[in-house]
Amino acid sequence: MTSVAPSPVKNIVILMSGTGSNMMAIARAAQREKWHDTLGARLACVISNRPDAQGLALAAQLSIATQVIDHQQFNSREAFDAALQTAVDSYQPVLVVLAGFMRILTPGFVAHYAGRLINIHPSLLPAFTGLHTHQRAIDAGCEVTGATVHWVTTELDHGRIVRQAVVPILPGDTADTLAARVLSQEHLLYPQAVRRLLQQLRKPSS
Repeated sequence: MTSVAPSPVKNIVILMSGTGSNMMAIARAAQREKWHDTLGARLACVISNRPDAQGLALAAQLSIATQVIDHQQFNSREAFDAALQTAVDSYQPVLVVLAGFMRILTPGFVAHYAGRLINIHPSLLPAFTGLHTHQRAIDAGCEVTGATVHWVTTELDHGRIVRQAVVPILPGDTADTLAARVLSQEHLLYPQAVRRLLQQLRKPSS
């Protein structure tokens, strides 16, 4: 079996399922800050499990390679994750970034990318893991909430924290208004977290 030579740059693969707003925030930061020159890094590919994901067209507009691995074409989570892993591995990524990727990943997939797989969650973890975070924060009477970038582990939303942003909960906030303000902070936080991790990573050997 022929081995794949390591990439001479720090490849990043982004996984997404929908609009791709966090993906675009990272991509624009990478271009604006010239990550290729300053960090030896590039967005190698954006992969979606949905052929109709809006983010695919946006990535293509920025000349980022895209790929679709349609989960509906597989009869099990394990089969889908195996195909996804093959696609991701072809880029030899130093980071795999979940940006609105609406799939529960199998333990084998998570283990394969241990130390390389990150996610962003719309709460100040460890508070409010899972879904409906904004309404739950409001219902609990919290004065602040936020967003958390964390390492992905097999336990949902429990990986070690990379970076957080705090967002105040205002009088009269609804889940929708709060979600919009948190999302605007996610668009600042996620690129910062990715940049920080890239700065800590060694450039792959040729």
